Amino acid sequence: MPEKISDDQRRLAFPKKILPMALAKITSISGRGASVPGNDIDTDRIIPARFMKCVTFDGLGEFLFYDVRKNADGSDKPHPLNEARFKGATILLSGANFGCGSSREHAPQAIQKYGFRAIIAEGYAEIFFGNSTTLGIPCVTASREDIAKIGASIEANPQMEIVIDVTNQEVRFGGQTIKGAIRESARDALINGRWDAIGELIDGLPAMKATATKLPYLAA
Repeated sequence: MPEKISDDQRRLAFPKKILPMALAKITSISGRGASVPGNDIDTDRIIPARFMKCVTFDGLGEFLFYDVRKNADGSDKPHPLNEARFKGATILLSGANFGCGSSREHAPQAIQKYGFRAIIAEGYAEIFFGNSTTLGIPCVTASREDIAKIGASIEANPQMEIVIDVTNQEVRFGGQTIKGAIRESARDALINGRWDAIGELIDGLPAMKATATKLPYLAA
C-alpha cells in the first residue's frame, strides 16, 4: 500500500516523497459556531510561544487559547471553548484586528488543528490573514453589529448551523442573511482551488518535468 503522510509531513518531505495533491475548491463552509469575543486578540494568545517547539503542526490544536482556557495546573478556566455546548464548533467568531502580533504560522495552524474551518471577525492582521488563506481557512469580515447578531443566535441555539457562502460573500444563520466580505484575491484563490502555493507547485510537478525534458540545457 502507498505510504500515508500527513499534510505537515508532506511539506517537510524530500522531493522523492512529494506526492500530487489536488486542492479543494472552497465555495461554502457550514457548521456550528463558537464566539471568542474581543479585539486585538494576538497570536501569542492564540498559541503561546512555548508550545511552538514542534517539528510538525499536528498537535497544536490542544493548545489553542491555552493560557486563557487553562489554569497553571491544567484545569479549565471559564472560556467558551471549554463549554460542552460549543464542542465540535467549526466556525470561530471574534472581534477587530484578530491575529495581530507576531507573524507565527502556528496561530492559524492551531485554529485549524482544533477543528475550526472558517473565521468571522471585524478585521484581521495582514500576515495572519495570508497564513490562514494558505491553509484554506476563509477569513470573513463582517460588521460588529452583524457579528453580534450571529453571536446572539449561537448563544440562543448552539446547535444552529451557520453557512458561509464564500462565492457570494454571505453568511446565513437562523433564517437571517448578512454580508460577509472576503478580500477578492483570497476569495478567488479559495473558490478556484488555488489557496496553497505549495500545493499548486506539487500539482504542477508533472508539467514541470515534462517541460524540463524539452530544454536542451537540461538534457543529460
